[in-house]
Amino acid sequence: MEREVVLSVRDLNVKFRMRKKALHAIRGISLDLYQGESLAIVGESGSGKSVLSKNFIGLLDKNGYVESGTIQFGGKDITHLKEKEWEQIRGGQIAMIMQDPMTSLNPLKSIGWQICEALKYHRKIVGQAAQKKAVELLTDVGITEPETRLKQYPHEFSGGMRQRVAIAIAVACNPQVLICDEPTTALDVTIQAQILNLLKSLKDRYGLTLVFITHDLGVVANIADRIAVMYAGDIVEIGTCDEIFYDPKHPYTWALLSSLPQLGTKGEKLYSIQGTPPNLYLPIRGDAFAPRNPNALAIDYLHRPPYFQVSETHKAKTWLLDSRAPKIAPPEQIQSIRSICFLGGETDGRE
Repeated sequence: MEREVVLSVRDLNVKFRMRKKALHAIRGISLDLYQGESLAIVGESGSGKSVLSKNFIGLLDKNGYVESGTIQFGGKDITHLKEKEWEQIRGGQIAMIMQDPMTSLNPLKSIGWQICEALKYHRKIVGQAAQKKAVELLTDVGITEPETRLKQYPHEFSGGMRQRVAIAIAVACNPQVLICDEPTTALDVTIQAQILNLLKSLKDRYGLTLVFITHDLGVVANIADRIAVMYAGDIVEIGTCDEIFYDPKHPYTWALLSSLPQLGTKGEKLYSIQGTPPNLYLPIRGDAFAPRNPNALAIDYLHRPPYFQVSETHKAKTWLLDSRAPKIAPPEQIQSIRSICFLGGETDGRE
């Protein structure tokens, strides 16, 4: 059965004007987001994850602009909407949970006021009906004594509880798509697991389509249906969770997985990716990861690889998948991944 496409990105190029130069932050990305799925977008800091998602909700910085490409949502291209048009989509149809809830919540307004404001603006629910709905939402996100909590302010909550409030506000308006921008970064491992489990349960309860942004592959192992691996403003590999963890094809995905602490050996240094990402002010020739790839081929420095189809759901941009390329085995760490229970059961405090 063919899945319904909720949001479709085609050949998106996004640049930023900085110091009389143009930084090419998103380099020709194409991506489909399917109804009801959880898509994780992973990669190092600066790979373009947050910039890509900000285009979905009209929050691109003022010096940023879409040079070319389209983002289809709700039957129209949303790349060049006016702010008034974005107000009809942002929050109501596409919502976002930010990294730090203390900066996304208003410190001068009570929790109840902030939830009711979202209900009033997007769903026209006011008065006692809004209060009742706010209590339901706080209960749904696991906050006890919700009637009392509605009267309190963000500073009276712990970090994990503030994130639960931010999630309650995000789902209050029944959005079709919920973008989670590293929502567990500032939380300890135990609270991370709780927030991830909460998002999984809310996804089913509210029929959400999730976009989960993170630099940590281990965090998304049990929340993602598909994983898109980003590097230097491009999606270099995309596939199901099983395919990315157990059958990765791009050398950058190999490097990211090898960097997971769970794959380290006691008494030995943890693996780290050598070198630094490319300068996006300058044109990139060939495969952007080539200078950091110990297995780079000569062609990697000359021509940008196309997508090679591995399966119906899995593709990667690497010349290693060309039929003429030499057969290079993944690093030993990757080959030992199956001995670690990432995808099922409990792992390192994460479920």
